[in-house]
Amino acid sequence: MLNVYTVAFFGHRHVGNPFAIEQKLQKEIRELLSEKEYVEFLMGRNGEFDIMAAAAVRTAKREYRDDNSSLVLVLPYMTAEYKNNEKSFLNYYDEVEICEEASSAHFKSAITIRNLKLSERADCVLCYIERKSGGAYAAVKHANELGKRIINTTEWE
Repeated sequence: MLNVYTVAFFGHRHVGNPFAIEQKLQKEIRELLSEKEYVEFLMGRNGEFDIMAAAAVRTAKREYRDDNSSLVLVLPYMTAEYKNNEKSFLNYYDEVEICEEASSAHFKSAITIRNLKLSERADCVLCYIERKSGGAYAAVKHANELGKRIINTTEWE
């Protein structure tokens, strides 16, 4: 049976020093790909960090190793953007999921619910958290309370 290690990404919408954060993401993703049998990378698509993280996973898969991982976009609910561009999304991400719990909630709370579910599902959270506020912080705090491994790119040198 395949041993799957699940990583969720959370970060603030706006990223300071994106070049340094991208390098840190690449380093950690490559380590995960080399150490783990199979890595499932889960992410949203709600800000700069999410876009950077997806690009970093794709780059690592292309340049380092692409046979032991999947890049999964987890949407809080079905969006018109996804419906109208499904083929493009499926060309970029290995899989696209709709979070069942979030999709049945009020749309204003759907992203929060999706993030909490990703925290629960993950073995590890790779994040960009600079302040103790916001949805990304709440998701990482929840993961920490559950005893998940937390890797914050803002704490690296």
